Amino acid sequence: MLAMDTGSRPGVCPERSLCGLRAGYAVRMPSGVHGRTPAGLLFGRAEELALVSGFLAGAAAGGGSLLIAGEPGAGKTALLGAASEAAEAAGALVLRAAGAEFEAGLAYASLNQVLLPLADSTGGLAETHREALRVAFGTHEGPPLDQFVVCNAVLALLRRAATPCPVLVAVDDAQWLDDASAGALGFVGRRLTGTRVGLLAMTRPRAGGALGRARLPAHELGPLASGAARDLLAARWPHLAAGVRTRLVEEAGGNPLALLELPAALTAGQRAGLQVLPPLLPLSERLQSSFTGRLTALPEACRQMLLMAVLEGEGDLDVLQSASGGHSVHDLAPAERAGLVAVRDDTRQVVFSQQLTRSAVMHLSTRHERHRAHLALAAALSGTPERRAWHLAQAATKPDEDVASLLESGVGRLVGRVDPSGAVTRLIRAAELSPQGPDRRRRLTQAAFIAASMAGELADVAGLLARSAATGEDSRPTPQAASTAAFLLLNDDADLDTVHHLLVNAIEACDGYDPADHALTSALFMLAMVCCYGNRGALWRPLRAALARFTPAPPADLALLSAVVPDPARAPADAVAQLDTAVAALWEETDPWRIRTVTLAASGLDRLTACRPTLWRLAHRAREAGAATVAAACLMYLCLDDYATGRWRELETVASECLSWCGSHGLQLYTMQVRYSEAMLAAARGDGQRVQDLTDEMVRWAMPRRACFVIDLAHHARALAALGDGGAEDAYQYLVDITRPGALEAYRRHAPWTCLDFVEAAVRAGHQAEAAAHARGLQRAGLASLSPRLALLANGAAGVAAEDLTVAAGLFERAVGMPGATRWPFDLARVQLAYGERLRRAHAASAGRVQLGSALRTFTLLRAEPWASRARKELRASGYSVTPVAATSAQPLTAREREIATLAAAGLTNKQIGERLFLSHRTVGAHLHRLFPKLGIATRAALRDALAPSTEGSLPGPPASQAT
Repeated sequence: MLAMDTGSRPGVCPERSLCGLRAGYAVRMPSGVHGRTPAGLLFGRAEELALVSGFLAGAAAGGGSLLIAGEPGAGKTALLGAASEAAEAAGALVLRAAGAEFEAGLAYASLNQVLLPLADSTGGLAETHREALRVAFGTHEGPPLDQFVVCNAVLALLRRAATPCPVLVAVDDAQWLDDASAGALGFVGRRLTGTRVGLLAMTRPRAGGALGRARLPAHELGPLASGAARDLLAARWPHLAAGVRTRLVEEAGGNPLALLELPAALTAGQRAGLQVLPPLLPLSERLQSSFTGRLTALPEACRQMLLMAVLEGEGDLDVLQSASGGHSVHDLAPAERAGLVAVRDDTRQVVFSQQLTRSAVMHLSTRHERHRAHLALAAALSGTPERRAWHLAQAATKPDEDVASLLESGVGRLVGRVDPSGAVTRLIRAAELSPQGPDRRRRLTQAAFIAASMAGELADVAGLLARSAATGEDSRPTPQAASTAAFLLLNDDADLDTVHHLLVNAIEACDGYDPADHALTSALFMLAMVCCYGNRGALWRPLRAALARFTPAPPADLALLSAVVPDPARAPADAVAQLDTAVAALWEETDPWRIRTVTLAASGLDRLTACRPTLWRLAHRAREAGAATVAAACLMYLCLDDYATGRWRELETVASECLSWCGSHGLQLYTMQVRYSEAMLAAARGDGQRVQDLTDEMVRWAMPRRACFVIDLAHHARALAALGDGGAEDAYQYLVDITRPGALEAYRRHAPWTCLDFVEAAVRAGHQAEAAAHARGLQRAGLASLSPRLALLANGAAGVAAEDLTVAAGLFERAVGMPGATRWPFDLARVQLAYGERLRRAHAASAGRVQLGSALRTFTLLRAEPWASRARKELRASGYSVTPVAATSAQPLTAREREIATLAAAGLTNKQIGERLFLSHRTVGAHLHRLFPKLGIATRAALRDALAPSTEGSLPGPPASQAT
């Protein structure tokens, strides 16, 4: 037995030159986080790979030992495989062993694995050592062994084996080594200095045993960092929905095995984000075997308390103690010693070390045990009706209306917390407990509506609606069922008229119009969305008729939406004032439905910037909860505002995330408006092909659905691209399709935002009369009074159309000099460009250069090259030598400039800054004018980010990022 025959081992030759190893050759490990090992790819283990590489080099030169501890699935086996592969590649002999739980009672079973490749190599050992090894491994009979003799025999054999080449003893699952083998390896590991033998062992934390007591050099293998965890998950499961990926990364807690195996236990629909993930994720067989082993060894009382803690959900020690019956929280001590939980006296909580342990506890429990635990918890939670209802519902074995009502009563709070998954789960369970058909139907319908309108779980929605219809009750569509079906149809292939008809029939069939009826108000909101996309007055009439039927008054937000959204140019003054009040109140608003309703109303009248903090807050909550529809809606509105306010770098990031949510959940409605923001950005930057591709997609989607609003958006982007490319006549024809010259078409709600484009295209294409008529129409409509940005656009358009230079100059001055104009850098620069062109042609070159130079700086910073090119040409024509400005260079500020910039970033006006620094407001403005190009920004809103340290790589959110 025990011989050394390296000549028969591929890749290991005792005769080959190993001078490099003898001199401490640095063994090459797989580099970076993408080192390939037999187990796959090692992500996020650069530090550990470097550690092991250094250990192998040191052991090859002079021996050594290293014990690496890590939780199940942490990647110990993969790391050991990488080390073994590297050692063999460097010419070392690798002796492998792996502990096995079922062999833990067999003396020297694991040591036998280690020394088996040396089976015929004991000839050079002393007879005492040869005999000890033979008896230890059961090939010869003999008197009881002296363990010290066996340990010395093992050490002598390994020293002898390391004569021709280094030796690596690689031991996996050392926590399951039999005591005799662990003792011998621990003895050897402490005596390897000067031997060229390395001992590398992998074990679990707190495993104990003889090897653990040997006090060998040790390293803890921690969880993967979040970025590495995402990379690993993306490499193995590239098509996971964004929300699902986030949930899995959170649940896995940086455990590589969990990241690889958790998706395998999900259905295809769950992986695609089309089905709700369960509160506790299922475990694959590999995960079960990894995480249930330590649980089965725990005492019964401990396992019951663990089950109670899992079902209770919050780890509240007082609740667990109250619900424990004959047990006590002290029964958790064995689990705490095993590292499965931590009992925190300061917060009075039980905290699981890994989320997957919770799933493993549930996997090992029986239905009877869970039933008993839920009843005990319900009794202990009598003072918290919502939580008590959940446990009663889980324990119920037959229909129970009281429990179903209790369960349903907490749904509103979950919706307010943006927890659609929790709300849907409770409603489905409440429906199952409903003894009556109408209640079951109503609850299933509500679950379907929340799943669609908040979570975006469209695949589940159809099934819930089918279950609702199968109750056998009145087959007429309820408002909420119609709303849900409408949302599905809008994101599928149905035309808007069909969806409109479905909603109107359901709304008109209602017996009463109560403002507190959420199902009815939800249907009206959905009807308003259909009307918005349809852009036709006939679609709005049934909505207004329904609002008139409410007593004593319709819901305020819906009435406001109906007043300002269909025809923003003709919005009543009192409605505009109410909108401003509603937008201001969003700062403290938490109801996602109210936020979305007010934001929709705000979007047509340039109030989105004021909604940004609330939209970001809601978007972050929706991201965390996987509420795809809510997240997509918020991000869509933020994209629109990013374009208007020059946050173009942020727009690209936010659009990408929004489209990811939309793509994984089939939310085509929001996709089209994000495509508009992308198309406008591409048009401003001169990417004509991208504009064509994006707008073609929009039109292909909108035409069969009669979604005229989306077609208007596509035409606007095409017109802007044509203007930038010198195609004024093409631009004019696109814009005439949106509104006639001299009028802002009723119910064409995007028409006001094309006013500057329309007049400029008309003038440049030679349609001077039409341009003048349109400018007069803007004045008659009072467009400039609706919002500061519309005032900038409308006055700029009037200046472009005016034939008299004095009149034009007055209009341009009114536009560029209005307070806050820098908040819309692209719009402002376009007006400045038009103003500068007009001045230059009137031979007022000096004054024109001021406007043209300011426009050029902004266009350069925004990378709006077609417009920057126009500005440069005009400047050259005025006799000014243009030096290219780097869009990304930032120059140092003077002390005074930094002081002014800091105060401006804090929100102070020029006048307030001047009062504080004893300067005139004009001097403050001049300083700001000079420092914007130095910071590489185009707007006052970007000052705070420009002055702050770089946060490259962070998720976008308030405050705004730089303009480009």
